[in-house]
Amino acid sequence: MTEDLTPAQAYAAALARNAEQATALAPFREMYEFGLDPFQIEACKALEAGKGVLVAAPTGSGKTIVGEFAVHLALTQGRKCFYTTPIKALSNQKYADLVKRYGADKVGLLTGDNSVNGDAPIVVMTTEVLRNMLYAGSQALSGLGYVVMDEVHYLSDRFRGAVWEEVIIHLPESVTLVSLSATVSNAEEFGDWLDTVRGDTEVIVSESRPVPLWQHVLAGRRMYDLFEEETDHGGRGASRREVNPDLLRLARTENTRTYNPRDRRRGKMIREADRERERRQRSRIWTPGRPEVIERLDAEGLLPAITFIFSRAACEAAVQQCLYAGLRLNDDEGRLRVREIVEARTAAIPTEDLHVLGYYEWLEALERGIAAHHAGMLPTFKEVVEDLFVRGLVKAVFATETLALGINMPARTVILEKLVKWNGEQHADITPGEYTQLTGRAGRRGIDVEGHAVVLWQRGLDPEHLAGLAGTRTYPLRSSFKPSYNMAVNLVDQFGRHRSRELLETSFAQFQADRSVVGISRQVQKNEEGLDGYREGMTCHLGDFEEYARLRRDLKDRETELARQGAAQRRAQAAGSLEKLKPGDIIHVPTGKFAGLALVLDPGIPAGRTNGHRGFEHHDGPRPLVLTAERQVKRLASIDFPVPVEALERMRIPKSFNPRSPQSRRDLASALRSKAGHINPERHHKQRSAAADDREIARLRTEIRAHPCHGCDEREDHARWAERYHRLQRDTQQLERRIEGRTNTIARTFDRIVALLTELDYLRGSDVTENGKRLARLYGELDLLASECLRDRVWEGLTPAELAACVSALVFEARQSDDAVAPKLPAGNAKAALGEMVRIWGRLDALEEEFKINQAEGVGQREPDLGFAWAAYQWASDKSLDEVLREAEMPAGDFVRWCKQVIDVLGQIAAAAPKENSTVGKNARKAVDALLRGVVAYSSVG
Repeated sequence: MTEDLTPAQAYAAALARNAEQATALAPFREMYEFGLDPFQIEACKALEAGKGVLVAAPTGSGKTIVGEFAVHLALTQGRKCFYTTPIKALSNQKYADLVKRYGADKVGLLTGDNSVNGDAPIVVMTTEVLRNMLYAGSQALSGLGYVVMDEVHYLSDRFRGAVWEEVIIHLPESVTLVSLSATVSNAEEFGDWLDTVRGDTEVIVSESRPVPLWQHVLAGRRMYDLFEEETDHGGRGASRREVNPDLLRLARTENTRTYNPRDRRRGKMIREADRERERRQRSRIWTPGRPEVIERLDAEGLLPAITFIFSRAACEAAVQQCLYAGLRLNDDEGRLRVREIVEARTAAIPTEDLHVLGYYEWLEALERGIAAHHAGMLPTFKEVVEDLFVRGLVKAVFATETLALGINMPARTVILEKLVKWNGEQHADITPGEYTQLTGRAGRRGIDVEGHAVVLWQRGLDPEHLAGLAGTRTYPLRSSFKPSYNMAVNLVDQFGRHRSRELLETSFAQFQADRSVVGISRQVQKNEEGLDGYREGMTCHLGDFEEYARLRRDLKDRETELARQGAAQRRAQAAGSLEKLKPGDIIHVPTGKFAGLALVLDPGIPAGRTNGHRGFEHHDGPRPLVLTAERQVKRLASIDFPVPVEALERMRIPKSFNPRSPQSRRDLASALRSKAGHINPERHHKQRSAAADDREIARLRTEIRAHPCHGCDEREDHARWAERYHRLQRDTQQLERRIEGRTNTIARTFDRIVALLTELDYLRGSDVTENGKRLARLYGELDLLASECLRDRVWEGLTPAELAACVSALVFEARQSDDAVAPKLPAGNAKAALGEMVRIWGRLDALEEEFKINQAEGVGQREPDLGFAWAAYQWASDKSLDEVLREAEMPAGDFVRWCKQVIDVLGQIAAAAPKENSTVGKNARKAVDALLRGVVAYSSVG
């Protein structure tokens, strides 16, 4: 091609090549065997030009190359680079990658678990570690030139997202920020905000996957393509994607063949024919079993594969099903290699613990090339699975969605069993963003020509809906930023109250809120034009119809208010009757899922609010624990008792009764039916309506009848216009309140937090008190509660094991609320201290309500959860793993994770506790040592 250039063009090209050779990018590119993509080159050039960058690109596209270039620039310039990740596993993985490239002396690691070479020029860390360093004014920040924030879209995480914004806002101006994100639809908006708070920031968006992704649906024996590619013959050569008509036909057939047993018009012969036709159809269409799916993919050369199942138990069950089916994906050489790697990686685990951890069953599956991957597994086991998968020695992994969060574990094929998952509150459809994140694992760059996403056919699957999920490649990034108590004292300590308020107003949350106000203002203007038209429509020639309509509304509102008061009075009477119940009372539950005969096991009268929630009436009253006649032990709420209840009879509850034992429940329920099954409860008589005797209602009715507009022939027509006017006026006022509410929202929340902290003597104006300095060292959801416990000396005199039990209540949150049985607690001082912690929380909860600090908005202190206290106490008391896990009824992975979180907070408490006249700091360090043993200490680096 060079011979086609003119001398001037050849000279210009030579100059360009020489200029590029003089850049830091040229030697960096030579480190890789493959050429860099255009978006990577563009981002690297912007970085070298001194700009910050936001790179938004699909999973597996290689956006971390840009982060690695920042590392390269820092080393070239003799400066430091911090590489932050959202999770410890990712930090460990990145640390291992960078050590391979630059050597262990130049790379450090800082997570909650590990501290390795923290003074190195390159340090990999979790984002929280960097946040804490910024607030502490750490010396490690000196010489910092670059910060890479991998997976920066985590800032939309409602639990941890605020940390990312804190770091972005508080990093020194001299630091260049590299933000790496999944593809988000509002990257430009996020980039605009970064430009505002960090200076010149280049936004680079790439939506093309490095490996093409093919979408399929597996139904019965056939693999259907989701899309039918059709060339656009309009001359542009483009391609548009239509849903495969065969799939649409399949869905229609499935929907029309459902037999309805209530259709009485059909005769028996027709029904038999329907059933026979359904059997024939089912022989062609079914949801393949898990072993069948893996065998099918293996036969078609589509392994390795990750099957996403949104349940830990189902992941383990899937592995067992494959074992029972005799599935073997490794040859003899592969099996020996697996055993060799596994035995080396697990050599530190004592033999007696291996059986408890299910090691031998796990190893058998690994030797066959099959594994599960979920948060309930021991971290060491998960790391081994990841390692073997990358080596090609595990070819089928059944995983929960946590595997999709950044771990470098690409596959040729990704399988989704269902498009519905439990989101913590209900079963909900997965979002386009979640679908993109999950299927983004398919297709290994440099290995696969194409990746495959396979959705298993399920009854009711809608191909159009699936195509919508697959076709929506991006999702919006929404800020979850909220001020916290710890954040408030740290900000005031560093910047003073006024400057702190200004800093918070620069958050992405406030940036988005301010932008949304523009659209709302336009809607208010449109509504005001509509109000003029409605006003004209309700005009009456006999009088002021607006006044008449207001009288009618006042009447309706008064009737509604009286009905509400009556309902509240009935609820109060019902709550009062519940408070009189005693263990052994036999009652009749009047309504709800568990209506019928029940035996009171525990009256459930709360000391304060339940579960840390405000604003839910049925949480406020007694919540009796009962045994129903159907043998179920359930915690009822006041919503189950719309009318007062009273004991029909009494019976003795045996001391040996165990609510967890089916036999125990069966025997007591049988005795309950024998004792009171014949008793019919008295019916509750309806009381006379309060509206019948209300003077205000009588007055309003008189005024309405006397009003001139009451006699208008077109009264109801005018009334309809008046109702529309009222509704639109109410909507407009709500919009105006939203505009007012969105302006300075973060700062107003900060003001309320500062007011509460001032009340508790953590702040005095812009000065941070000694109490405040202690709070500044406590990070976590229950930071203020921990600080108050230190101030009130709640933990003085506790043994290390007792202290571990108490601190566990600050971090633990049960995956599912289990009200059936109160958690087992250590006796003596620990139990008293835990009770005092709950009482302090109740005081703080009341104070938060007084200062309008709302937990529903993600601010404030939830109730401490005592569910892990016994397990933490037992482990810190040197009990065996078998005994602790058996009593805790908890997977090993969850146990290890909670122990590590307890260790993290114990470390903070050791640093924050008084140095004189206190045993807490010393015992917190001893508790850390007591917990950090066995499986808890196994976690490896890299």
